[in-house]
Amino acid sequence: MQSRIGIWACALWLAGAAQAATLEVREGGKIQDAVNQAKPGDTVLVYPGTYVENVYIDKDDITLRGVVEERAWPVLEGERKLNDAILYSGNGITVEWLKIQHYKGNAIMGQAGNNFVIRYNWIVDTGVYGIFPQYGQNGLIAYNKVSGIEDAAIYVGMCDNIDVRNNEVFASVAGIEIENSRHALVENNYVHDNTGGLLAFITPGLPIKTTYDVILRGNFIVNNNTPNFGAPGSIVSGIPAGTGILVMAADEVRIEGNIITGNKNAGIVVVDLSFAANTSNDPDSEPNPDRIAILDNYFEDNGSEPVKEVQALMLASKFTTRGPDIIAAGGGEDGDNCIINRERYLHRGIDNWTDCEVTTTADVASHLLPDGAPPRSTDGQNKAELLYRGICAGCHGYDVRMIGPATVTIQALYQDDAQALADYIAKPVKKRPDYPDMPPQGHLSPELRLQVAKYMLNAGK
Repeated sequence: MQSRIGIWACALWLAGAAQAATLEVREGGKIQDAVNQAKPGDTVLVYPGTYVENVYIDKDDITLRGVVEERAWPVLEGERKLNDAILYSGNGITVEWLKIQHYKGNAIMGQAGNNFVIRYNWIVDTGVYGIFPQYGQNGLIAYNKVSGIEDAAIYVGMCDNIDVRNNEVFASVAGIEIENSRHALVENNYVHDNTGGLLAFITPGLPIKTTYDVILRGNFIVNNNTPNFGAPGSIVSGIPAGTGILVMAADEVRIEGNIITGNKNAGIVVVDLSFAANTSNDPDSEPNPDRIAILDNYFEDNGSEPVKEVQALMLASKFTTRGPDIIAAGGGEDGDNCIINRERYLHRGIDNWTDCEVTTTADVASHLLPDGAPPRSTDGQNKAELLYRGICAGCHGYDVRMIGPATVTIQALYQDDAQALADYIAKPVKKRPDYPDMPPQGHLSPELRLQVAKYMLNAGK
């Protein structure tokens, strides 16, 4: 019986493998043409060369894989004219071994797809974000090298069950940002020479209201002193240069085994939402950082040039020649934040923190789901809401400026003219110099664009 079962299983596997195809793209061809031909389970191989295009993947179980030959990479080149390199809304998408450079919007953006893998990519100067999965579940971001990003090199927005491992991020405003996301593990990354290194945030005014169950473990967080070059008025533009780790209003953040050195403002900063002056007043976003645990970490040479706000706190503290390893200001007053070995560090604002009963996160090897997440479908009655969350909400907070104008501003501009908004979504035109170009969403059908526009004009907090 066992041999028959083994033969049957092998036959099924071979049948599935036989159905999968490999499509090759070489210089002079179009990646999008191959993606259009691909069927679920297929792999698109991209050979070395330069490809000036946008790629959109709207089907499930597609692997987009670059082929690196004798150090020659396949390069997606935006020429500082194109907005996004790769957009995907399918489930089970893998993007790997591609060099992506000189786009104005994002290198790789996920728009509500689950079970994704983004790894071994080399991303340089792609505008607002480098890697940007939004509203997805069960994803791995690993072994990428990302630099020169005006917001976050790796931005995990409104996602669940994400591992971010073994990446190098540098020369960006934010290195790795976990925003309005849950169950995230950020481990073994080299985060250096950004404005701020690792961030765990809540941004009010988004459909997902919480950030919790985040582990920041075993990262090298070094010399994050780059002057902030984020878009004026955006939330990220308020990050003080020289910040190693910033936790703002997030809950259940455990910080363990990191090497945090050379960050001139402070090693770890824990604050409530009052830290960000340009956030909205969202009653559903609890403003305090609760259940924060700072476990064993290594600090050296942090706080040599603290910002004015930290200097003011230092006047009443026991350290006056340099800033702190750890500083907490606002929120978390109920005594549920904790630290171990506090005597090893210069600190301010944690006198009411307790001693942690749990001293390690070793019991958590990954936040990925063993059996994956159910595929997310854009079919059905919730299609417009899903697309709004997966595409629009990451850049348009309800009543707060993010990358684009707030949803309430768009509602005031377009009022009841959903068709005009749908037309703009397909072919946006830059109207204000203080906002980056909006990426066109012409890959959506006219019917879908109209549905999303109607939903957006009636959306609330």
